[in-house]
Amino acid sequence: MTGLVLMNAGAAPSRHDPAPLRRRIPPMNEHGNGRKDYTPALGAHWLTPFYDFAIAAFTREGVWRGALVDLVDPQPDDRILDVGCGTGSLAVRLGRVADVVGVDPDPAVLARARAKAAKSRARARFAQGFLRAGLLPEGWRPTKAVSSLVLHQTPLEEKRRIIGEIHALLAPGGVFCLADYGRQPDRAQRFLFRALVQSVDGVENTEPNAQGVIETLLAEAGFAPSTPARVVRTPTGAVSLWRAVRQ
Repeated sequence: MTGLVLMNAGAAPSRHDPAPLRRRIPPMNEHGNGRKDYTPALGAHWLTPFYDFAIAAFTREGVWRGALVDLVDPQPDDRILDVGCGTGSLAVRLGRVADVVGVDPDPAVLARARAKAAKSRARARFAQGFLRAGLLPEGWRPTKAVSSLVLHQTPLEEKRRIIGEIHALLAPGGVFCLADYGRQPDRAQRFLFRALVQSVDGVENTEPNAQGVIETLLAEAGFAPSTPARVVRTPTGAVSLWRAVRQ
């Protein structure tokens, strides 16, 4: 639930440079390629130590993350890319079976992810930066990709770019499994989503998810048509799970 690239400071908006967020996050450098902004875990760096507790307590993480792992169905010969891996909970779980590379621009959450991987002896490595082919280990191409609670925080054009990058990295037949806020199934879940998610992450970035844009963006990128495989009701709104196959 930590953010990916959101904007390039000082550049004109474009497909790869969405409009600024309603609140600015202090920029960080990505390997000398310019200053870029990202949303830290829970929206503020000082909240990072509380991230795992908050996700477990308020999103029914045990339910949707377990269902996401089932969708991924990790195998020993899989190479799995975790986009916006955050503190590494999913990457470490998958890394008990498969070879996993997690990417995230936030050094604080990656420090926690690396500690988890070392403690569990999982086959999980981590790279700091924004998703692009050059960030991954040389010669390493994913057979599967995952992302959880990331895209709802990003502007529409950035959602499109991230999904397109994942599609380009996967070989034909590769699978992208995604867990994030999507269409809210009833009035109660819509109320919780608006009150708790949109109030923190902003309406502009989150509303496209609530309008069903994920299915559209997956199809635009070249994935086979996909509808949510499961919808999990949570105290912060419903989390949907997709399994999209690269054509």
